[in-house]
Amino acid sequence: MYANDIDLHAQGASTFIDDMPEPAGLLHVCPVVSGIAHGLIESVDLNDALACPGVVTILLAKDIPGGNNIGNVEAGEVLLAEQEVVYQGQPVAVVVAESDAVARQAAGLVRICYKELPAVFDARAAHAQGLHIAPPRIFSLGDVDQAWQDCDVIVEGSAASGAQEHVYLETQVAVAYPLENDGLKVFSATQSPGMVQRVIARVLDCAMNRVEVDVLRLGGAFGGKEEQATGWAAMAALAAVRLQKPVKVRLNRGEDMRWTGKRHPYDSDFKIGLDKTGRILAYEVCFYQNAGAVADLSLAILERTLFHVSNSYFIPNVRATAISCRTHLPPNTAFRGFGGPQAMFALEAAIFKAAAAMHVDPAHIQRRNLLQECQPFPYGMPAENCRAQRCWQQLHDRFDLPRRQQAIDRFNAGHSLEKKALALMPICFGISFTATFLNQASALVHVYADGSVSVSCGAVEMGQGVKEKIRQVAARALSIDKARVKVESTNTARIANMSPTAASVGADLNGQATLLACQRILQGLKTVAARLAGGEPEQISIEQEQVCLNGQPTATGWNKLVSEAYLSRTPLSAHAHYATPKVFFDRSREQGRPFAYHVYGCAAVEVAVDCLRGTYRVTDVSIVHDGGRSLAPDVDRGQVEGGVVQGLGWMTLEEVRHDGQGRLLTDSLTAYKIPDLYFAPDIAVEFLDGDNPAAVMHSKAVGEPPLMYGIGGYFALVKAIRAFNPDWQPGFSAPMTPEKVLLALYECGC
Repeated sequence: MYANDIDLHAQGASTFIDDMPEPAGLLHVCPVVSGIAHGLIESVDLNDALACPGVVTILLAKDIPGGNNIGNVEAGEVLLAEQEVVYQGQPVAVVVAESDAVARQAAGLVRICYKELPAVFDARAAHAQGLHIAPPRIFSLGDVDQAWQDCDVIVEGSAASGAQEHVYLETQVAVAYPLENDGLKVFSATQSPGMVQRVIARVLDCAMNRVEVDVLRLGGAFGGKEEQATGWAAMAALAAVRLQKPVKVRLNRGEDMRWTGKRHPYDSDFKIGLDKTGRILAYEVCFYQNAGAVADLSLAILERTLFHVSNSYFIPNVRATAISCRTHLPPNTAFRGFGGPQAMFALEAAIFKAAAAMHVDPAHIQRRNLLQECQPFPYGMPAENCRAQRCWQQLHDRFDLPRRQQAIDRFNAGHSLEKKALALMPICFGISFTATFLNQASALVHVYADGSVSVSCGAVEMGQGVKEKIRQVAARALSIDKARVKVESTNTARIANMSPTAASVGADLNGQATLLACQRILQGLKTVAARLAGGEPEQISIEQEQVCLNGQPTATGWNKLVSEAYLSRTPLSAHAHYATPKVFFDRSREQGRPFAYHVYGCAAVEVAVDCLRGTYRVTDVSIVHDGGRSLAPDVDRGQVEGGVVQGLGWMTLEEVRHDGQGRLLTDSLTAYKIPDLYFAPDIAVEFLDGDNPAAVMHSKAVGEPPLMYGIGGYFALVKAIRAFNPDWQPGFSAPMTPEKVLLALYECGC
């Protein structure tokens, strides 16, 4: 019987790349990386490394037969640095050896001489020096300058949100096998098999059809394997083709943390104006994004920041400026939320400061400004099927928030050295790739003669349960038992030109393509069934593996129907392509309809702070989430729970730190703290009733939106601190670590 990934994980039977049996003659790769943040390469001495027993060869940029370019945006995204290094950890050479241990030993013997150049690590400093990935972009709605005159309250300030390490369980890894006829097969831990295929073909100067990329599953990704898995796979591919032997590359945890990018840190300046009732009339914000050394996905992430500048609120006058700043850190990259969380944090900071100035709870302003049906976002798209108000109200009603706030007030009045607080976090997140052309997917469905079904599509399973959802789509479409359906590995030889599994659309796009393919097969099956039952195809339905005529069961079951279809030479395979309709965006006007739909929700986050020690607990998170008609309710609940804990980690514990030379200090899980079982709060999730015609089987995407609920944890901590130290003025710098809490509790406000 076919076991899904959840069952295999529970049994310890899931196979990852590092679990694959090593073929005879397997060679191992270890990159030689830059030890400085910025400089010119003056010389590379390979002699000691080449003399090391077991070293087969060492590859440099000059050994690349094709293009030394692994990026989508700029030529500076090189596989191997040749003249200049722009961050600590940038690969310069590739040591290939008979064992992993020898490769690492030899990599340490390569001597590189540099002429060091000035380096910058702060986004604002980079901006001051004119170091930009691209020119600034501006989204605007209404007339901000005029609106200030109508405001009763205006506040200004800054907000800073830090980086975040992905900490996927499986580190970056790839294995490349040379095949006959100049072919190459690559097993890569990537969210983007299509991109890995395309880049390897570019690096090797060969046709894409010579390169087959296969992904069975990933041990987590969170965006860190959307672009950044590509270079490691290309290194293995380069060595495999050069030596005509299988080659493996695998980073250990410390290397992975030091050499790969994080969530983008942002610095933001805001100005917000309200009338005396709390209605937001104007909002102006400037985002300084720390992109790292090269573009990677920074510009797409910055665009997503602009798309979510107003979150779940209607603000009639908005001007948002976004600047991607080039620094000498490893290229920052995709992370769950993809730029949306940074925008939402800045806006919530502005609302919190305005609430303090008006002597009201931030919830008053939040509630007053929630989106309503057909109100426009700053990019021109109207809010359709808007559920912001419903989520807010249902959260209050089902979880009795007024009673909980009263209990907190009583507790705080009676406890001098412990304070509690509750903060609300509404969310609105657009679902689609903002690069319109990526909103497409293909699926190949086979029905075998024994009635079993195989589905191939572009969705990569990385622990988010997308294969389970694809199985559900096929089983429901064909009205058969889910146990009959197998979802194959994600393979570029079966599915061409696949988009990354990202942007929370893996199930949406690939599920729709799977549904279309199943429907094509069903058309032929209904013709066969009509002939057997003595009716017309339009009178036929298949219900729970039984052929029905006008809704009444016949003697023909699924197995017999499939057998008859095969014997009558009726097609039992179909390939289908799906492209999301109606999405577009005009970047010359910064207006359009970039999303198929939006996901809404609201969370209440409660914390307790030990005001003597500065320690704290996130005790409870209550959520009403807009989930549509779920394809897999348990999967969706797990995604919401995991997302909010990851968001809380970003806002509270997870502090990425570098020294003055750009060297990562938090390069192990002893120095970098992530949420664990003891940190995780009690989480209650209630899904909002309602369907979603814009997605497969009326479901809704669930992967990224829940992370933003964690932002409420930061502001709950701020409220608890102010309950103890009312004179403290928050600087809105996340994460709110225990050290920051302790300092804030005893900071003098005078």
